[in-house]
Amino acid sequence: MEALSYRPRNAGHDYYGRGTYLITLVVSGRERLLSHFVTDSVTDLGHESALALTPLGQAVQEFWLQTPAHAQTHGNKVVVHACVCMPDHFHGVIEVLEPMQWSLGDIIQAFKASCTSYWQQQQGLPSSTNRPIPGDCFSDRAPAWLREKAALHSNEGALVRSLSKKQRQEYYTLVGRQQRPLFDDNYDDTVCLDERHRQAMIAYVQDNPRRALLRRLLPDYLRRCLHVQIDGRSYGAFGNLFLLRWPRKVQVFCHRKHPVTRQPYETTPDFAHDHEQWEQAIMEGATAIVTPGISNGEQLMKNECIDRGYPLIHLQATPIGQYWKPEKRRFDACARGSLLILAPWDLDTMGAVGNVPSATDYSRFHNLNTLAAEICAFNGEAKIIR
Repeated sequence: MEALSYRPRNAGHDYYGRGTYLITLVVSGRERLLSHFVTDSVTDLGHESALALTPLGQAVQEFWLQTPAHAQTHGNKVVVHACVCMPDHFHGVIEVLEPMQWSLGDIIQAFKASCTSYWQQQQGLPSSTNRPIPGDCFSDRAPAWLREKAALHSNEGALVRSLSKKQRQEYYTLVGRQQRPLFDDNYDDTVCLDERHRQAMIAYVQDNPRRALLRRLLPDYLRRCLHVQIDGRSYGAFGNLFLLRWPRKVQVFCHRKHPVTRQPYETTPDFAHDHEQWEQAIMEGATAIVTPGISNGEQLMKNECIDRGYPLIHLQATPIGQYWKPEKRRFDACARGSLLILAPWDLDTMGAVGNVPSATDYSRFHNLNTLAAEICAFNGEAKIIR
């Protein structure tokens, strides 16, 4: 990862009220300061046991655990559920128990400030905001606004805290990494939707070291490509691209209801017959199943492929961006080399289906199946753009 893709804060969300959040902070410059991997073995993937924290990482973890007590001194009730210090970034889950005087941003800023102060103390430096602007900022190489700022406060010594956020960014670029805070200015927060989502957040944090190690050890199976051209179309891709080269690719396409009896298709003898044919093709070898897995019948076959390790190319409507990751179940299938996930970039411009606009679930369903048919007929070489 090069730099975190920060999402805008959720418009209209009350960051003073109750809620649970997955927080991600990135070490400035993506420096690997918080931990390092202690194994290169695929057989030794026990969550945090794969990581060794640096003294700084241990301090960051401890500051996170102290967050509820620190917030309580200001009348704010929060609890932290999980955290992990990856080499160059931090994940933590925090829950606000009742409406606060502080916002979530204030809580995270206090945590970041504690981490930065500790890091800079270890280097023999005063904290970032209380540090005087060094004398070389008066020189001609400094921008005019910084020389003016320093001159205005020359008697008592200009402090970094007197600078605006934008000015601090320019100042840190000028004076170098040692003078900068530990983490980037911004942070990413994912708002929890329900209890199931909360448990998924916690599981994601706990599973992060294993995922990262697998990506390092199995790069061909866990490859993320933002743009892959297949038969003239552009896709985002995650997983085993070699599945595109398999000699036979079989599409699984099911209507929601049987076209004659109107029964749910997955309950009919026709589905049972189709399923038998699909399994037979798989058992004959060199066959990958291709499906978006939207209708119930398609979902059943998609899930069977994932659970049993059958080769699967799964098309999805959700775009695959630079930091997109599949959930644990599909991630593990990718790690086994049995799954490739494709997401077409121009799905909503493919055209209406039955006069239904293309940017609707109905047309997406049919257009994804059209793409699945194209993938099955594709026998060339995928072109990786980036």
